[in-house]
This record gives sequence, structure tokens and C-alpha cells, in this order.
Amino acid sequence: MSLLPRTAEEFSSAEYWERFFKKRGEKAFEWYGDYNKLCGVLHKYIKVQDKVLVVGCGNSELSEQLYDVGYKHLTNIDISETVVTHMNQRNSERRPGLTFHQVDATQTPYEDASYQAALDKGTLDAMASEGEGALARNMLTEVGRVLSVGGRYVCVTLAQESVIQLAVEHFVQIGWAVRLHCLQEENRTEEDSFALPVFVLVCTKFRQPMPMAILEICLGEDGAPVRHTQVSELLSAVREHQAYSVLRKRLRTSTDASANLSLTLCHAKTGLPRYTLTVQDCPPGAKVPRSNQFAIFIVPQGSETAWLYSSSEGRKQLAASANFRRLVIVAMHRNQEYTDIQAVQSELSPLVMDLAPPGMPTNQQVPFLSVGGDLGWREEVSKGVSQLSGEYCVENVKGEDGELYRRLVFLSNAALVQSECRLVSSNTAASHKKRNKKKAKATAAPGTSSTSLSVDSGFLCCMHHEVMVAGLAMLGVEKPQNKDVPVSVLLVGLGGGGLPQFLRDFVPHVTVEVVELDPSVLEVAKKWFGFQPDDRLTVTIGDGLDRICALEKEGGHLFDAIMFDVDNKDSTLGMSCPPAAFVETPILQKLCNLLTPRGLFMLNLACRDSALRKSVLERVSGVFSTILSRKIEEEINEVLLCSRGEKETPDTAGIPPSLCQAANTLQGALCSNRTEPSRGPRIDIAEMLKDLKVV
Repeated sequence: MSLLPRTAEEFSSAEYWERFFKKRGEKAFEWYGDYNKLCGVLHKYIKVQDKVLVVGCGNSELSEQLYDVGYKHLTNIDISETVVTHMNQRNSERRPGLTFHQVDATQTPYEDASYQAALDKGTLDAMASEGEGALARNMLTEVGRVLSVGGRYVCVTLAQESVIQLAVEHFVQIGWAVRLHCLQEENRTEEDSFALPVFVLVCTKFRQPMPMAILEICLGEDGAPVRHTQVSELLSAVREHQAYSVLRKRLRTSTDASANLSLTLCHAKTGLPRYTLTVQDCPPGAKVPRSNQFAIFIVPQGSETAWLYSSSEGRKQLAASANFRRLVIVAMHRNQEYTDIQAVQSELSPLVMDLAPPGMPTNQQVPFLSVGGDLGWREEVSKGVSQLSGEYCVENVKGEDGELYRRLVFLSNAALVQSECRLVSSNTAASHKKRNKKKAKATAAPGTSSTSLSVDSGFLCCMHHEVMVAGLAMLGVEKPQNKDVPVSVLLVGLGGGGLPQFLRDFVPHVTVEVVELDPSVLEVAKKWFGFQPDDRLTVTIGDGLDRICALEKEGGHLFDAIMFDVDNKDSTLGMSCPPAAFVETPILQKLCNLLTPRGLFMLNLACRDSALRKSVLERVSGVFSTILSRKIEEEINEVLLCSRGEKETPDTAGIPPSLCQAANTLQGALCSNRTEPSRGPRIDIAEMLKDLKVV
């Protein structure tokens, strides 16, 4: 017979514990740790003179050790007759005042308010699995009855979510104060210790129920309490501590180059996320210098979403370049202040050895790596809430190239930059101001004093936007003279407006209609990204699919290019762009009907699911006769250029001569259309087209 239950339900079974203690014999079973581990926090909340009810005592030595240090008023109860008989026999001579009774903790014979403390080590966890927690609730109700005003229920628990939620909600509902202590393992390499940390739940009874919930969590027995206002916040903090403990144990005992293990560390006082740590081990057999066991790499602020730091492939490349057995990659969170690299190092140093590889000496120095010793720079310039997309922020960051950028980020997916533009000092273009009065200006970023910043409208931050612009060269492949013919574009997805504004400003004879679902995005684009629609650049607020259906139904609307650059809000799918409905066959057929004979459908496709990508390509190829794909370097994105007729396609020799000629023609047209020489388009059309592949 196993000494641990086969199922969770057995924890609450009297028959199980009877068999358990008969099998266990006289050997004490120290569930969740012994007296030495718990004494600090127990002495803090239970006074020596208190009358203490020990609930579900088992054959633990904890009561005996408390008795030996002066706690003489202990009443021990357990449901097992075997353990009660054994414990009374064991202590009758040596500890005559220590009593053990066979009592059901849900129905005790004790008077109301007869105890100042109730001590529970693992009993709540055992009972919570029975009857959807009904047994545990009955026990907690009974504990509340027998405790006097000011009395404390002190529970040693693993704080599994269903268990701790049950207890916390119970005590919050009756107006008690709730505090949790997370106890860290002293012996970090102990193989047989729990992967989850042990918590001590302390609930205090008041004469009158508290009008507002008091919810606190502390790290260690003496850690400063962090206050939370909601039960959900407290549970989230518990999960963070548990994730850290599980990860720490896993990392100290094994390595896995493909695991992509990560965790978030929160600020001790505010409870807000402060660092995200991702562990990257080198592959088995890699030649790593013996001295290069472990290092910490600090990602510059504002660079967290870069491929090198945000993707598993990029992190592997970073680790290979650093050439350490284990590299911990640290990303800093927005809305947090960081003084300098030395301050970050000091903050993280006490924690990093918890994540060291197996066998590494605890006294070994761990180097901190960074890009030029710089933390980077990030400044929030605006924040708001979209009814459709939730909270967002607009922030200025300094790129690793030293340039300033502005970004729109939806906090529901903070790892993704929704839109980005490059900023330049307005002084750079001062001499050209009169020549281009309509040039959009962005509001000066906070912290720039008298120096205002402008959006560099000639610079596209996203390579997939550059590919879409370059794809327009295919419109002139059959007839180069088409360069003077008007070009009409339908773009679904506005973002910051960089792509449509680039088209309007630099592509000759172009008209652009943008369809954007979220009116908040349009306001952000106008206020912070210099977006200014006009008679050649219009915006329709509404659902892109509805607009496509309406245009086809009305008839008379034909476009030379239809571009999809819209993200998918459903994170459960393996395709982050576009939403699945945008690539269903009926919609693709409508797109085809809306294109001119020379027209192109351009799709920004970001799909990690190979089977889903194959399905999308099959549907697209069922409607469009020619599909070219351009992979975006260091991203999962690819741009599909789809035409309804036959196009001259690239081969292994490179770009066909006619497409090369059209690329040169478009390049010249872009440059000749600029109004400010210092702020012209920075795009190489031929470069964007050279890696096109036939799908």
C-alpha cells in the first residue's frame, strides 16, 4: 500500500487515515515541514499562554515540540482512533498535560469562544477535496465558533488554488482579516521536498465584521505584508510564488534547452509585475567553457518585443552567442522605475542562484550581461481604454540603434507592438516646414523639454508594410506605362496609420480607403502618430468584413490592391493575424470580385500552426491563380501577394526582368514624390521583392 493517497478524495477519508497511521507505526509524519521550519511564524501569531486547538494533529511531533517550549494548553484532535491512542500512550508520562482526543473537526464538543488559537497543519488541504469543499467549510465554521474575539486560525497549507480560495472567501465573507506567509525552502537542493512552497494562512477574528476585506501576503516569516483589495489579486500573488518555487526546483535538478521556462517577479510593495525571467539552456553536447556556467542578460527597456528576446528561436540564438550553459533573460516591465544597471543587478542578485543549473556551487559569481551596459529608455506618453480592445498605452522608447520610436501597445497582449513609428526632432525639418504645411506632427513627448518630436512619415517600422508597398510594383509588370495610372487601395486595419499615410504621401496618383473597427485606434493615430486623413486618404469606421460585403453588393467599386493588416483578438488560435473569418472562401471570393484585372490581394499572415497555415493557403489558392510569399526576417509573419490572373513569377535566378524594371520605376516614383529631401521614403523596393517565393 502507498503511504500517500492515490486520489485527492482519500485525503478526507477517515478510513484512509486509519489505514495510514496503522501502516506508518510510530514514525512521525511531518506533513509540510517540522517544528524548526514553522516555529518562527507560529510563535509570531500564537502566544505561549493561549489555549490552542490543534485540528487534525496526526502523529506529528509539532504539538510535542510546542509543549516542550512552553505551550501547555494544547488540545489535539484527530479523526483516527489509532493515532489518538498512539499519541496518548507516547506522551502520558513525559507530557502529562498534552491531551489527544478522537474528535470530528466539523462537530466538536467545545464551547463557543473557548480557544484563542486553532492550529491546522494540512487538515484543510485534506478536507477540501470532499463534497466540493463542503466538509472544509463545515470545519472552518466550527473553528470560527470555538475561537474567541481576537483569536487566530493558523493553517499550514500548500495553498492549492481551490483550497486557498475556499478558505479566504469564507473568512472574508464573515469579516475576518486574512494574511498569508509564503515560506521558502532553506535547502534549495533537497530532492524530496515539495515542489510547491508551504504557506501559513493566518485569519483573525474581530468583534464586528470588517467593512472592507483585509488581504495580505508576506514573503517568509518576517516579510513586509503586501496589501491586496480583491481575493483574485491575493490568489494571483499566491500563483506567482508557487510558479517561482516549481520553476526553481525544476531548474536546480535538470536542464532542458527546449523548455522555454519563464516566470514573473512582482514588486514587493505594490505587487505589480516588475521582471519577467526566461531561462534558456544550451543544447546537450554544446561546447561551453567550464567557467561559463551561468549568466543573467538584461533586455533593454523597449526591446522586449524584439525577435531576439521574445521568440524561442531568438533566445536560442542569443544564448548561443553568449555561450553559457544557462542564460536567464530578464525583461523589465512598463510602469516601473529602474535606476541603472547596477540597481537592477542588486535587486536580482539575491534571487538568481535559485535558478542556477544543477551542480553549480552556491558561492560562484554570476555575471550580468547587457547591451552596452545600458538599461534602455521608455516613457509613457498616453494611456486609455478602448471598448473593443481594452487598456492601451502609447509610449516612446529608444531602440538599440539609438533612434526614438513611438509605439501603441494593447495591454491585453503586451508582448505585441500594435503600431510603431520613428520619431525625429522637428528641428531637422524646420527648413522644409513651409514646403510641406500639411506634414503631420506628433505631440512632443514628455521629458523632451523644448525639443518637439515629429513622426518620420518616410520610414516604415514594419517590414511587412515595406513588402506590401513593394508589391505595388507588380501592378505595372504587364505595362510599365501604368506608372501614371491612378492606383486605388483598400486597407483593412489602421493601427497608427503609418502604412496608409506612406502610400498617400509617396505613391503617385494613389487613393486609399482604410477600414478600422475600433474608433479609439483612429483617435490615437490622429493624436499620437501624426495621422491626417484627406480626400485621398479616407477612413471608414466599421467591421472590415461588413465593408467588403457592402462594397461587393453595391458594385462599381474596384481596387488595384486590397491589403489585410488586422490582428486576431482570439489568442486560442495559432494564427495571430488575420482573424480566421477574414480568410474563409466566401470572403476571399468577394475580394477577388473587388479587384481590377491587374489587382492584388495582399495578406499579412502570422501563423504558428503549420496545419492551420496549410489550410489558409489551400483556401487562398482555390480563389487566386498566383500566390507569392515573402517571409519576414526574424518574425513569423509572411506577406502573401495574390493575383486573379497569371503573373510573371520569380524563379531560382531571382526577380524577373520585367518585375525588376517595375521595381525601379516604383522606387523612382516614390523618391520623386517626396516633398522634404531629409524625410523621404526609406525603402528598397528591389530588396523587398528579391526573396519572393511561389506558393
